[in-house]
Amino acid sequence: MKFAQSSRLSNLSHEAPGPIAEQVSRLEAAGHRVMRLDTGDPFPFGFEAPAELVRHIAEALPNSAGYSPTKGLLPARNAVVQYYSLRDVPGIDVEHVFLGNGASELIVMAMTALLDERDEVLVPAPDFPVWTAAVNVNGGRAVHYRCDESSDWYPDVADIAAKVTARTRAIVIINPNNPTGAVYPSEVLTGILDVAREHNLIVCSDEIYDKILYDDAVHTTTASLAPDLLCLTFNGLSKAYRCAGFRAGWLAVSGPTDHAVSYLDGLTTVAGLRRCANVPGQQAIQIALEADGSDHDLTLPVGALRQQRDRAWATLNSIPGVSCVKPRGALYAFPKIDLNVYPIRDDEQFALDLLLQEKIHIIPGTGLSWPDPDHVRIVMLPRADELEATIGTIGQFLATYRQ
Repeated sequence: MKFAQSSRLSNLSHEAPGPIAEQVSRLEAAGHRVMRLDTGDPFPFGFEAPAELVRHIAEALPNSAGYSPTKGLLPARNAVVQYYSLRDVPGIDVEHVFLGNGASELIVMAMTALLDERDEVLVPAPDFPVWTAAVNVNGGRAVHYRCDESSDWYPDVADIAAKVTARTRAIVIINPNNPTGAVYPSEVLTGILDVAREHNLIVCSDEIYDKILYDDAVHTTTASLAPDLLCLTFNGLSKAYRCAGFRAGWLAVSGPTDHAVSYLDGLTTVAGLRRCANVPGQQAIQIALEADGSDHDLTLPVGALRQQRDRAWATLNSIPGVSCVKPRGALYAFPKIDLNVYPIRDDEQFALDLLLQEKIHIIPGTGLSWPDPDHVRIVMLPRADELEATIGTIGQFLATYRQ
């Protein structure tokens, strides 16, 4: 008897499709240096975790060997409550804060507790693919709404409204956005929230990049605009605090909960299935949030990352047949490749060919729920000179590429 993987895995998208990731492993094992423009982990690019935070975790290790409460350490959860009270989110109860092994685990937990077979969740296209995967693996259906490249990648509110059905349970907002770098103004968020109000939807707001902003961009916490809606806000230490490997994230539930008691009980049950999140990672949350973390090259308005964004954006737009909306936040550029200039039919194959020939790892847009093979995601974390040179190499590869 052969054992096959679950059929629920057949429709999962992921930002690192199997053959590409496997080739990266083979190349690196053979001693090749691969330029990793695929990963949103700041640490390998020299953005080190705050020394005070690392020191605190080390000092707390003797007290971290046991289980924590299922929802997480109380001082850390209280710090999350304070974090959102300073962002004008009213009335978060500490009992409605859940800590997890990164925001990704909490996304999966939230969907597991929510969805029955064929329930629908509205997810942006392009997306951070854990959202699509979390919906689909739990028997739901991710329905992708359009983000409009011609309007700074803002969500198309009319498209969102048109895709609500009787089975829609929730809507996902990723702001600042992975992969486009868009930062949504309050009026865009308000339009989405009006759809949620009309159809009684849960609002899931992924805000992991809330401190990584460029130019005059301002991040608005979605829940601050929706005290009347059940909002699930996801965040963590992986990006702005350069602690991806610590796996420290949180989910804060806000808004009225009388109609969601059963759901919250279910979320608590799901949280208990993994007993607790890793305790050393939880130990980092309170001190990180109290220290703010906005005084680092990764988050300063004129820090190294802003310079890297500028160079990446300019270099991409200098390539004939390539255009890129300027990212306003997060760690990524999502350039468009003119298929009338470059004969790409399969963007995953294109990314694989680029990897094998030039040892550059990018993410094809179709792996991020984008419907056409005309976009790729590029991480802007390498040093500016190295990033510019690498993007130049991608342009030279494009000029000779035939599929």
